[in-house]
Amino acid sequence: MNSILPLLQQTQQASASVRRLTDAQRSDLLNELAEIVEQSKALIMSENQKDLDLMDKADPKYDRLLLTESRIQGLADSLREVALLPDPTGEVLTERNLENGLNIKKIAVPMGVVGVIYESRPNVTIDVASLCLRSGNACVLKGGKEAIFSNTCLVGLIHQALAKFSVAADAVLLLPTDRKFTEELLKATRFVDIIIPRGSDSLIQYVRQNSLIPTIETGAGVVHTYVETSADLAKAKDIIVNARVSRPSVCNSLDCAIVDEAIIDEFLPMLVEDFKKWNVGVYADEKSYVVFEKMGYENLHCAQPEDFGREWLDYKITVKTVSGFDEALAHVQAFSSRHSEAILTNNQALAERFLAEVDAAAVYHNASTRFTDGGQFGLGAEIGISTQKLHARGPFALEKLVIEKWVILGDGQVRW
Repeated sequence: MNSILPLLQQTQQASASVRRLTDAQRSDLLNELAEIVEQSKALIMSENQKDLDLMDKADPKYDRLLLTESRIQGLADSLREVALLPDPTGEVLTERNLENGLNIKKIAVPMGVVGVIYESRPNVTIDVASLCLRSGNACVLKGGKEAIFSNTCLVGLIHQALAKFSVAADAVLLLPTDRKFTEELLKATRFVDIIIPRGSDSLIQYVRQNSLIPTIETGAGVVHTYVETSADLAKAKDIIVNARVSRPSVCNSLDCAIVDEAIIDEFLPMLVEDFKKWNVGVYADEKSYVVFEKMGYENLHCAQPEDFGREWLDYKITVKTVSGFDEALAHVQAFSSRHSEAILTNNQALAERFLAEVDAAAVYHNASTRFTDGGQFGLGAEIGISTQKLHARGPFALEKLVIEKWVILGDGQVRW
């Protein structure tokens, strides 16, 4: 294949068949796809295993790539949840009648063709397709080569569901994995309306710098949690451990624990048992290193300057000691990727300052950052977590896959 432009043109043309579906038909299509996914668990896991066999189990991406029976069931459940969400299209956002008799409406309509570039997470294939179809959009999927068998299988199942509703298969297009086609996709302004990169920071920066198509940045998650002196330390321990080890390879997992110097001798030893259980690599600054060393913690390293602001995506964590709230706030502001940030404190005034002053898509008080997720926020699913400030911020979900259109109804009015 020399060019993907003919494929993109076919997807643009197929987008009309998605827009023609009624609200009920779009929901029925997703419920049909959920049934197909449930009935195809063995096939999906078999194809997924082909991808897994080509990846080192020690690679942090391995967990992202893995599709277990329970995770596949989660995909089916997510499809049904999206099917239940209200149709975001057709809503009248503004309406007024002018003195000259014109009726003017601003309504929400599908974007058209949504392009998504992503790495090693086949669940994104289902998430993107479900959200796009529910909102009347077609989609172009550019997955990574590490998930080619999984993605091809899932898109084949999606095409089965589309056929039952007389929707052209090209409405959900899986592109070849060759990198040469990425640049062509990013220049296809005639056929693709928006590009959303989801993956490593290097991927996101490449798309930002090379795309001629409007881009929604779903940024890498360099996530901090600040344990302030008044925090409930038992709860803080559970939150820190959960945010680091429950799914270490996802963007809302914890990368850096910031701890007030006044409580490091009491708090840091509380982490040791759980950190040993999960063999968490601790990259500690000078003061916190001393505490972990006294506890005999073996997987201990001296933090280097580049470890602050690092997205680990692994069983590793940076520990930063601060002298108080202002220093903690300054550290977050210096190294945050503006994804998710948390404060653990019983000081309400400091909590309110943190929530107001920290510039991030999601800010937390006394909770794990692992909740930054479209499904957890009641949005059904998400394409990614937007860390920018134009069009959307936070979970980029169904409600953001529409754009405005002005409809003007007249009866012969002219303007001179």
